[in-house]
Amino acid sequence: MYSTYFAASLENKLFLLNFHFEVVQWRARVWIGGTSMAAVSKLIAISFIIVSFIIGLISFYLVSDLPKQERKKQMDDMISNLTNFVIFIWIAKIILNFSIFMEDPLAILAYPSDSSAFYLALLFSGIFLYYKSLRKQMDVPMFVNSFIHVFIVASFLYEFIQFVWNDNPYSLGYMILLALLLVLFLFSHHKLARDTLTIMILTAWSAGMFILFAVQPYVTVFGYLMSPWFVAVFFVIGFTLILLNKRKKGLNGRN
Repeated sequence: MYSTYFAASLENKLFLLNFHFEVVQWRARVWIGGTSMAAVSKLIAISFIIVSFIIGLISFYLVSDLPKQERKKQMDDMISNLTNFVIFIWIAKIILNFSIFMEDPLAILAYPSDSSAFYLALLFSGIFLYYKSLRKQMDVPMFVNSFIHVFIVASFLYEFIQFVWNDNPYSLGYMILLALLLVLFLFSHHKLARDTLTIMILTAWSAGMFILFAVQPYVTVFGYLMSPWFVAVFFVIGFTLILLNKRKKGLNGRN
């Protein structure tokens, strides 16, 4: 009974906000003359992402060795931050298309979220997590370590759906990379410190992405086109923040 309630709770929290936003977007596209098939296709793509993250979250809850209360806390934090990320994407869409938004606010809903909106939303999320860390409202390193599991599982399932459902051959390479990362994560998370494991996964993911850039015309993450410069910047910033956190903990340990 609890597992059924738990799965339903996850589905409600993640689905309702995303579905509400995408239904509004679908109506906007129809209102301004967009094709209904494009709107339906967009809703299906969003449904794939939602299902992927639901399964990723359930996988984390079942596999994690954290205490039950800590797992529930991490789950709540991840769902909350995923919801925030969706909101940040919409804010990014408005910022990037501000002139259109001022002329016709409803028209902005018909604009799809592109990579620029994804990058900007990720920046907003990073700033928000940093703020919560300063306020001592969240253990960000633990959150990141927990989210790695969810991200890899959700990404793998999404790419698998793209490979099978949409017959996308370029999903196979990223799917193989994610499978290797998942095996690496599951076999190492009991043996390595959180920061060390995060650095290892970040390095492996970045290296794998650059290999894919070299052999494929494009690489996507949840349908968003990735650029080499973004992966490079993401790696450098992530690596630097982890090292600074390790240094901070080391200094605190001496005091």
